[in-house]
Amino acid sequence: MFGAGPSGLAAALAANQAGRRVIVHERCSDVGHRFHDDFQGLENWTTDGDVIDELAGLGIEPTFDHTPIREAVVFDPRRVHTYRSPRPLFYLVRRGARAGTLDFSLKAQVLARGIELRLGEGRPLLREGGVVAQGPHGSDAVALGYVFETKAADGAFAAMSDRLAPKGYAYLLVVRGQGTVASCMFDEFQNKQVYLERTVAFFREQVGFDMQNARRFGGAGGFDVPPTGRRGDLLFVGEAAGFQDALWGFGMRYAMLSGSLAARSLVRGRLDDYDRLWEERLGGLLRTGIVNRFLYGRLGARGYRGLAWLLDRTADPRSLLGRLYRPSLLARLLYPIARQAIRSSRRAGLRRRQPIGTG
Repeated sequence: MFGAGPSGLAAALAANQAGRRVIVHERCSDVGHRFHDDFQGLENWTTDGDVIDELAGLGIEPTFDHTPIREAVVFDPRRVHTYRSPRPLFYLVRRGARAGTLDFSLKAQVLARGIELRLGEGRPLLREGGVVAQGPHGSDAVALGYVFETKAADGAFAAMSDRLAPKGYAYLLVVRGQGTVASCMFDEFQNKQVYLERTVAFFREQVGFDMQNARRFGGAGGFDVPPTGRRGDLLFVGEAAGFQDALWGFGMRYAMLSGSLAARSLVRGRLDDYDRLWEERLGGLLRTGIVNRFLYGRLGARGYRGLAWLLDRTADPRSLLGRLYRPSLLARLLYPIARQAIRSSRRAGLRRRQPIGTG
């Protein structure tokens, strides 16, 4: 297997659980090299069951820090909204190589099971086949922000505003004295620093928080619905396959699921099963995410206000979000239009997109 991110390590754990000898190759010197101890959301609304229980069923122990978020404050261009759910909307997890992060936890579980992890190696040939989990290939979305220490109270805040994050969203997350503030953009990446500065100023005015020992971080991600996740004897998982939510950019759940599904196909010696398995579990979600992304970007401020209006009128925002992601006849009809529109915007934006610096 190549790649020691969540998708690659999830695949390794699943194959090992089935009794197979596993070797994971990683080109960097440690896991979590792309991240800086920043908070990310592990979404919990695309199934009725809890994502932590689902991961446990895949053989992934919840030894990483995971803070359930049942309340979030969201700013649209005109109003502020507070949404509460009886069950977690998502879990906050940290990414990076430090103790308590998702990456560190998965690495520890892999090593505890005797799986061989070869760090600092280039991509192997994998002549006998395997899993490719080498991360994203595109930059359909860019996040730029700061991780910091703070005396502010815990909270989860988001803002839907093109002034802060073109066609995306800005967020502030604080848990036990640690914070992350960022702009997640789906357009105008060349002005990323401007949007980050506006985001920090906005949340300082609206929420009020201090930043100590701030460190800048950044990252990019791509999404797609590939015609196949297989190339010969290689199975592509996670961001390497484009398995990421196109609306909000959530990808960790899809990554670990696809890794486990690929391992299941490998262990059984039935590589053709992989496309069927990920299509059944993720295909509808991925297509609906692209439709949601198309509508969200096209409607702009009206769409932001409309989404907030819907959430205001439901007793359980988690349930509504689940319905918005659920495959439907309307989503199937709109998908070809949405996919083509997003492809066109990608081509138009190639010249102005550039790699993000991590500072």
